[in-house]
Amino acid sequence: MNMSKLLFLTMRGRSAIVRILGLSLLLAATLLFQPAAPAKEQGIKIGFLLKTMQEERYQTDKAEFTARAEALGAQVLFDSSGNSELTQLGQFEKMLDEGAQVIVLQPVNTGLAGALVRLANSKGVKVIGYDSMVVNGPLDLMVMQDSWAVGQLQSEAMVKWFQQNRGKVEGKVALIMGQPGDSNAQAMSQGVLNTIQQNSGLQLIAQISHVDWSPDRSAETASNLLVQHKNGVDAFICNNSGLASGVIAALDLEKLADAKKVFVAGADADLKNIQYLVQGKQAVDVWKAIKPLAHKAAEIAVEIAKNPSKSLESIAREASQSGLRFAMTDNGFTKVPTVITPVTLITKDNVDSTLIAAQIFSKAQIYGGNQ
Repeated sequence: MNMSKLLFLTMRGRSAIVRILGLSLLLAATLLFQPAAPAKEQGIKIGFLLKTMQEERYQTDKAEFTARAEALGAQVLFDSSGNSELTQLGQFEKMLDEGAQVIVLQPVNTGLAGALVRLANSKGVKVIGYDSMVVNGPLDLMVMQDSWAVGQLQSEAMVKWFQQNRGKVEGKVALIMGQPGDSNAQAMSQGVLNTIQQNSGLQLIAQISHVDWSPDRSAETASNLLVQHKNGVDAFICNNSGLASGVIAALDLEKLADAKKVFVAGADADLKNIQYLVQGKQAVDVWKAIKPLAHKAAEIAVEIAKNPSKSLESIAREASQSGLRFAMTDNGFTKVPTVITPVTLITKDNVDSTLIAAQIFSKAQIYGGNQ
């Protein structure tokens, strides 16, 4: 990409952010002085707003969260935003208008979503962050997977791969990141960068973000890197499974989609990627178990709705029992009570004992007719 085009895209992206921030602040200021709509007395309403349904895993997030909240007697107002900040802003406002007492939010833009939290708080509604931390803005409580550990697991597996397949930890590594500015992408990437810094033989040849977590953009990035380095890229570490699928598509074109030739790591354990593991195309993925994440977020939301005056820190601490972790997480604006769920490295050797044993996928789904 030439410099003039890059500058144009950068300026266009900044302009969009300024417009969205301005609109967010305008809506917040306008609604701040409007009387809060009274919540309906006949039951609890919980908003659940995801940034996208693009990845396979989000069908599970929706189903598990909804089932658990409804089992606890709540009505769920669900929507997803197609990775659009403006769409999410409208959906969030609609949930407030419909009487949501608590909103569980996975923000499209983690750096701008503080305006949504302020808007909700002005109407007496608490916001629980889901999966992606709102940064540099207020947030009442957070339920998330251990994003930093995802990158650590991926990169530690990469070091072992170099030892086993190259005889030394030395080679070219590309870090394929998700949405620019996304706090989850940054946390996962930091876990990778720490490992690279500790191994002087590893050369980071690219650290590139991808708008909308797009597999197509990831494939384009991987193709360009393969051309630039004459097919000499040794490892691609990707912030999610969709990005890894894009990389593998590019490697396939060069007959390099072979886990012994090129290391590829993903995260989310999408079915396609687990099939790539057993086919020998992808080296590792990371399973971020959705059920404990979704169930815990639903349970906390209902608890807050039932006991609005109860300390949020005490709610988070109580929810962190039974193998989960509690932390007060600094998001750059405040310390947020945070419930953290574990993550697991998946290889072709432990697919049966993890994903199949947990009934996430069946043997037939993963292996097809090659069982």
